[in-house]
Amino acid sequence: MDEEYDVILLGTGLKECVLAGLLGVAGKKILHMDRNKYYGGESASMTPLEDLYTKFNLPPPPADTGRGRDWNVDLIPKFLMANGLLVKLLIHTGVTRYLEFKCIEGSYVYKGQKIYKVPADEKEALSSSLMGLFEKRRFRNLIVWVNDYDENDPKTYKDISPNTRTIDAFKKYDLSQDTIDFTGHALALHSDDDYLEKPVLESVKRIKLYSESLARYGKSPYLYPLYGLGELPQGFARLSAIYGGTYMLDKSVDEIVYENGVVVGVRSGDQTARCKAVICDPSYAQDKVKKVGRVIRAICLLRHPVNVGSNTSPGSIQIIIPQKQVQRHNDIYVCCMGQTNMVTPKEWYVALVSTTVETDNPENEIKPGLALLEPIYQKFVTVNDLYEPIDDGTTSKLFITSSYDATTHFESTCLDILDVYRRYMGEPFDFSKVTRGLEAEENQDEAH
Repeated sequence: MDEEYDVILLGTGLKECVLAGLLGVAGKKILHMDRNKYYGGESASMTPLEDLYTKFNLPPPPADTGRGRDWNVDLIPKFLMANGLLVKLLIHTGVTRYLEFKCIEGSYVYKGQKIYKVPADEKEALSSSLMGLFEKRRFRNLIVWVNDYDENDPKTYKDISPNTRTIDAFKKYDLSQDTIDFTGHALALHSDDDYLEKPVLESVKRIKLYSESLARYGKSPYLYPLYGLGELPQGFARLSAIYGGTYMLDKSVDEIVYENGVVVGVRSGDQTARCKAVICDPSYAQDKVKKVGRVIRAICLLRHPVNVGSNTSPGSIQIIIPQKQVQRHNDIYVCCMGQTNMVTPKEWYVALVSTTVETDNPENEIKPGLALLEPIYQKFVTVNDLYEPIDDGTTSKLFITSSYDATTHFESTCLDILDVYRRYMGEPFDFSKVTRGLEAEENQDEAH
């Protein structure tokens, strides 16, 4: 441990692992430490099931839950957009050779106490009971406009320039409030309504990403690794060995060492590893972060798939409850997976309900989401503080990632990864380096 490294990463959460992969590829000498005995930090995957019950101070799980090893319960499950940033970063690092992805079977949205499938294409949009006949035409016109939109070609603007307020663009297409809700929240994946006052270009890009991701595999735009997200940090640990990086689990981090206000190393016991920079999650630098909110998550074990009101129930699903539908400021997210994703034994499902806390009674806030999952076999609820760094780290060389938000997809997580990368490297990540798609990876047959 007494060597000098370019960068030491503290915590093996998903953000830190992706950064380790990117920096390894960039030729940096890395030491990656975690105080826990397991990978993943806050975003760990609990297996066997006994570990989850122990974490929540419960007696061992009942016998009917099956073999403990058949469970891989993610504490913070998030889906990957098939054409999203994270998939591109994973391909760039080469970690995808250790992973297998499966498409999530359904993307749904909540409206007026019921859930509806988010229309996957024009045909579904026209047959969807989510909208009336005339509204479908208006929605279709919007989607056609979005798909043709090119910020470099003013002819495609149709009188809506990139800086037009999003609400004005929606009004131009005469969309109803419900349609605006599901377009902004279930397609563009905004988590509140602040986006309506912002330039429309951002929402156009987000809806395009949804469409492109959906076009990849057809059922939904979302992918998930078999055996859960816990596979990602382990894949990166194997990868880092190729690039000459070092991983240390179960290693106490006693002090981040500074000289003249700049990071020079990390002390564990009486050993100090020297380095030029440290990247860590908020728990390793609590005096350098500020609390910006709270998030509640309820992990639920179920004996049945989520009832979506159709004859067949998808084995895996994401449901977004737009905030206006339940008189809130932030959306509620629901996701559910089962044996097809190798996260539970046969005929068991694991679901998560999450949102940003707005009141003194967080559990009451997720009731609309929990109601969609009843009956619930066992529930594990956490309320966590959300932290952000108080400065960008460019002077001190201490770069801190933000806490994981309530969303059940990775796009916001990815923006933070890219931001830390830019702050540390001094230049943004160049996506033109990513030349292959997931299809080019040999082990991707399962996703199709």
